[in-house]
Amino acid sequence: MKIINRISTIVLGACIAVISLSSCNDSKSYAERLVDETKAVNYYLSDFRVENSIPENNEFELGPDAPFYRLDDEGNVYMQVIRKGDFENNKATDDQMIYFRWERNNLLYYYNYGKMISEGNSNNMSYNSTWFRFNNTTNSSSTQWGSGVQMPLNYLGIDCEVNLIVKSQYGFSSETSNVTPYVYNIRYFVPMSN
Repeated sequence: MKIINRISTIVLGACIAVISLSSCNDSKSYAERLVDETKAVNYYLSDFRVENSIPENNEFELGPDAPFYRLDDEGNVYMQVIRKGDFENNKATDDQMIYFRWERNNLLYYYNYGKMISEGNSNNMSYNSTWFRFNNTTNSSSTQWGSGVQMPLNYLGIDCEVNLIVKSQYGFSSETSNVTPYVYNIRYFVPMSN
């Protein structure tokens, strides 16, 4: 009986080791997921013109055929301007409350399956409003959306609309470890005064 128990324990241990090793081979490292994220972003951007710098005097091309402008040195955020807004008279100020409506598509899913599946609060007013305090990195209500969604307001008026590619490091804080890039359509607003 002891021999059967010992053999059973050895066989069970071997099975667990095989299962563990095979599951390790199926999962990707963080570095591999970052490579996949970059491939997905580049795949999406291959259908557009890309500008590696912001135009002088913020003279952006507008519309769905406009280029995507790289907003940071590492290429984590790209912006396509749909509507500029009035930067001179409606510029965001530090700690100002900004509302935004958004819709996004997972670029890894698009890269792997060729389909866009949208989610967000852009077209459904029954969803709660989303907001942040501009350039406020101490308020969790602001930082939960990541720094990427705030970046267009450094160049455009609050009443702007953009398509924004955001890699995971600049995206929603709850999703950073998923290493998933998204393309957003975002419209910004200021709260109405009482």
